[in-house]
Amino acid sequence: MTIQWFPGHMAKAKREVGEKLKLVDFVIELVDARAPESSQNPMLQQLLQSKPKMIVMMKKDLADPKLSDQWMSSFKNANAPAIAVNAQDKKDIQALIQLAKEMSQEKMAKLKAKGINPRPARAMILGIPNVGKSTLINRLANKKIAKTGDRPGVTTSQQWIKVKKDFELLDTPGILWPKFEDEEVGYRLASIGTIKDQILPIEDVAAYILDYLKNFYPDLMEERYGFSSFDDMIEAFETIGKKRGCLESGGRVNYEKTAEVIIQDLRSGKIGRITFDVPEGY
Repeated sequence: MTIQWFPGHMAKAKREVGEKLKLVDFVIELVDARAPESSQNPMLQQLLQSKPKMIVMMKKDLADPKLSDQWMSSFKNANAPAIAVNAQDKKDIQALIQLAKEMSQEKMAKLKAKGINPRPARAMILGIPNVGKSTLINRLANKKIAKTGDRPGVTTSQQWIKVKKDFELLDTPGILWPKFEDEEVGYRLASIGTIKDQILPIEDVAAYILDYLKNFYPDLMEERYGFSSFDDMIEAFETIGKKRGCLESGGRVNYEKTAEVIIQDLRSGKIGRITFDVPEGY
């Protein structure tokens, strides 16, 4: 199955990113720390080939810390410095600003050598929808500039934002690519809330989460739901639905409500710190 969609505003945003790249010194690409590879837009990678890039792994507090470390090493080996960030942590924000300064040093030195007066470094910040971009921008600017929300597609236009005297950010809307050739990428992004909940059947997404927990995080599943393995998905839904009160009249389990509970447990971190992507060789 190929999951396909491409709203017109995303096509326009992609075109604008390509046009504005020449205005910036480097790119800050945001990914979700729970799916660092799946949340990278392959369409943007083609556009960004000629620009220095740093990767910010957002929502690190929800991701598996061991795998986050592995992903940062993997990105660094691919010549893209990376940092894992919790946008609510001031130390993380300061570390990000420091890394951005380091990214701009070479460009600033070249300008100085040409006799051009120092100016703030310019960076484009981009990523797929609902990756935490607006929240991060507000933290960097230390005031509310960008709209925030827990749904994809909140930012719909580009704007420049000053970060102290250090650098200027060009904000861009979240951009998805036309279709997910790999079905699993679609389910990972649906699980963490990066694509709209209407794109994939909610019960299928919840089933994907349970299956992943069974294979990779059985201890967390045991702690949250009281079982670490199952042979029948319906039985797993029944157990969780009864425990969490997702019942219809007559005591039948409502599978859709149960699916909502499972998905929210994952997105809120109640299940624990989970990462869906594993670096090659890990």
